[in-house]
Amino acid sequence: MNVNVTRGRLPTVIVFAVLLAIPLVFFEPSTTYISRRFIRVMIFAILAMALNIIFGETDQLILFMGGIAAVGAYTTALTADALGISPWLTLFVGALFAGVFGALVCYVAARRQFTVIVLAIVTFASQMIISELLVGLRDITRGSTGFPFSGLQLPAIEQATGFGSYAIQFYVLVAIFAGVLGLYTWLRRSKYGLAFAAIRQDEFAARATGVDVIKLKVFAGFIATFVIGLVGPFYGQTTGIIIPSLYSFNSIDVLVLIVLVLGGLRSRYGPLVGAAVVIYIDNFLGNFGQWRTVAFGLLLTILFLYFRDGIVPSATELLAERTPLGSVLDRGKAE
Repeated sequence: MNVNVTRGRLPTVIVFAVLLAIPLVFFEPSTTYISRRFIRVMIFAILAMALNIIFGETDQLILFMGGIAAVGAYTTALTADALGISPWLTLFVGALFAGVFGALVCYVAARRQFTVIVLAIVTFASQMIISELLVGLRDITRGSTGFPFSGLQLPAIEQATGFGSYAIQFYVLVAIFAGVLGLYTWLRRSKYGLAFAAIRQDEFAARATGVDVIKLKVFAGFIATFVIGLVGPFYGQTTGIIIPSLYSFNSIDVLVLIVLVLGGLRSRYGPLVGAAVVIYIDNFLGNFGQWRTVAFGLLLTILFLYFRDGIVPSATELLAERTPLGSVLDRGKAE
């Protein structure tokens, strides 16, 4: 029994050992380009994991992740500035505000029994409204010019450890990813996982058997949007500025959807693998100029054709057929 538990945890140990080693190997004080790319991978992995909870588990497709991230970022930064305190003290205020907003949208959608398509349209419209409000309320948000933001640095820890600010930020994001991964694993193993599966398979049958569909959808919506709102300020921290265009639909929602589907829907490690692949391709094609979008689309089409169920599930299935390690990974996926 203990041997099986140890083997089941092996993929997690390997993944986090690699993540913890990345700053030691790749980060250099004189070069921030590579550091930012790795930080971006972690941010999109967390965003995709949040989408995994709400869409992968309860079939609620939200298309205002950029708007929710902006709500978290602006609330965190503006509240800290107004009170004259560190953004670390308002970080969870922004996340909570984003979570309540997301839960409210999910509540209305569940009560009105919106289909996946209708919810996607409603949240996409919300994304447009949030973007316009951020630009229009220029006296509060500084409009389309945005404002500098670097309040999530930890100089005391930097001095104590000798790591640079980007390395510390990367480790903070790894810790957040670990927390979200642990939460997602617990949800799938608990009674919530069974209820989520019932909702996915047949929502009306789930209602008939006594499953509180509205409560569970709102619960999943709150968790997912809370996580998205929590990560929003870190995205602004990476670029050094909080600006509406940073949180646009094309900048966040499109990439997160691609990351999740390519990595593997309802997979524990799919969001991380998908983020690494998509961000690397997006970076690599930066030199293609106007052909970047075409090349990006072609490469993703090829990947989707060969990994229709996602990279992680497809690779796990292939390994399970050929090697003993595959059975270990397959157990990790099932958990």
